[in-house]
Amino acid sequence: MTHATTSLLTRSGRVIRLLAHLAVGIFIVATRYSRLAQAERAVVTRRWAQQALKILGASVKVQGVNPGFYPPNTLLVANHVSWLDIIALNSCTVSRFVAKREIRQWPVIGWLAHVAGTLFIDRANRRDASRVNQILADALHKGGCMAVFPESTTSDGRGLLPFKASLFEAALLAGGIVQPVSLRYQRPDGSLLLEAAYIDDISLLQSMRKVLSVPQIEIEICYGKPLRAGDGGLDNRFLLAEEARREVARGLGLPLDAPPPQEAAPTAHTGA
Repeated sequence: MTHATTSLLTRSGRVIRLLAHLAVGIFIVATRYSRLAQAERAVVTRRWAQQALKILGASVKVQGVNPGFYPPNTLLVANHVSWLDIIALNSCTVSRFVAKREIRQWPVIGWLAHVAGTLFIDRANRRDASRVNQILADALHKGGCMAVFPESTTSDGRGLLPFKASLFEAALLAGGIVQPVSLRYQRPDGSLLLEAAYIDDISLLQSMRKVLSVPQIEIEICYGKPLRAGDGGLDNRFLLAEEARREVARGLGLPLDAPPPQEAAPTAHTGA
């Protein structure tokens, strides 16, 4: 089935507005972001994310109960489809993210992520998870809202990859809440939007071109049942990761034991 695409004029207009919006974000981060209290940072971040989605022609549909603007001692865990995931999540529930170390080296984006409080992890080094867990647990214990993508790679959204349990240890150490979140990108008619997926070794620029070509994007954010780390049946990271995956699968309408499609196991781009 052939879907409509945006005109060259529309895509050009979106690019110009997006670059201008990015410049505003850089200015704010460079001049005053570090001096703001966390609540003020959350306001700025959510407002910026909401405007970015508007420029991209994306709207958000929320299902379930949003845990709040910046819920304390909360670890958001979500399936990973696109670079849009971070913007989409921050448009509803603001959090700091854990991302792979390579992103720190990306021009502009790496710097922005660092200043915004992103924690970077070396996925190739198993010992690094212990270091990040301690930092993550400390941030949660101090009232932070953090976010991870436990699939550790992106998919096209048709399946759900196994969750890596390592970073769930932080929620146990902090006695925090794990909030499962399901992300689905679709067209207004409800069909899956494969153009949003950042997969198959495409570059960030190529992925952005695909997104810009879509006239309208609907992002469905489904908040699952909050899980209290350490409660009965959730007293180790493996059980906690499995229950969180079950909730994310439920939000996506997927059976938990269904194997992911072959196409849904691409090379990792973002997340941790």
